[in-house]
Amino acid sequence: MLDFKPLLERPWLVVFGAAGQVGIFGALLAALIVGFPLFEAASIGVIGTADGPTSIVVASRLAPRIVGSVTLAAYSYMALVPLIQPPIMRLMTTRRERLVRMSTQDDSGAAVTSTLLKIFPYTIILISAMLSPLSIPLIGTLMFGNILATSGVTESLASAARNTLSSLVTLFLGIAVGSTMKAEIFLQTETLLIFGLGLLAFIVSTAFGVGLGKILHALGVKVNPLIGAAGLSSFPMSARLVQQLGREEDRNNFLLMHAVSANVSGQIGSVLAGGVLLDLCLRSGDTQGVSQGLSILAGGMGKVLLGLVMIGLTIQVLKGLSGLRRRS
Repeated sequence: MLDFKPLLERPWLVVFGAAGQVGIFGALLAALIVGFPLFEAASIGVIGTADGPTSIVVASRLAPRIVGSVTLAAYSYMALVPLIQPPIMRLMTTRRERLVRMSTQDDSGAAVTSTLLKIFPYTIILISAMLSPLSIPLIGTLMFGNILATSGVTESLASAARNTLSSLVTLFLGIAVGSTMKAEIFLQTETLLIFGLGLLAFIVSTAFGVGLGKILHALGVKVNPLIGAAGLSSFPMSARLVQQLGREEDRNNFLLMHAVSANVSGQIGSVLAGGVLLDLCLRSGDTQGVSQGLSILAGGMGKVLLGLVMIGLTIQVLKGLSGLRRRS
């Protein structure tokens, strides 16, 4: 039931959604280095999406043996985001950078219409289908909730999905995944490695996001580098942390909507990254080698960045057409 309006108001923030996926491919590479085969390494890397369903889908397709460990790590680190991210955010930014204020107005000056809100989910599905067909089951599910909420004619279905269905699905998902966690598989030293590499994925994604914010700030873009930490899929926790840390330095600094925009981008990017990773791994086969990991890193990040840039440009075009229509 994700609300895309913040991202539609500030489409340029999609770049942080791309930066927030670097940890996925970085952890994959690290897993290959320590000896995991490609399919298991990819399943471990996808913990960095900070997205439980994506982690489950990818791991169940590539490495069913460790799906329980991967899922537990993914959900554990999602819950621990308030402990993991703040030290990195403080360490990588100066007080002057944390004091940067960003405009609370729509950056493009064009209003987000109800028509645009209704069209946008379908454009994401089309772009995802072109770049990564295997991401469609995940991206389609994410968009379906938004379509129910924005269509204007399915309010009862939207309410049921938001309040009842989501809780039931979470309950059954936990039972199903828990049933795969056999002692002879879970109680091994490799489980500690999986958790360690999953933590690495979170740290790298956060660091790259904040680093991108620092680079843009140094180039003269009026952006608070803390926003980069919201590029992960951990919605809305990362966005709240950005707001919290920003207000610790300046009580009147309101970064929440910009952080939510980046967080929404991270949600889309994580699903796209999961599909891209699945596609590239199935094409490569379950091999073992760092060179293969580097190839997947380059190809995967390229596709994720291309997809999010296409989404950002599509938003600008749709807003421009909407503005022309209103003026006419």
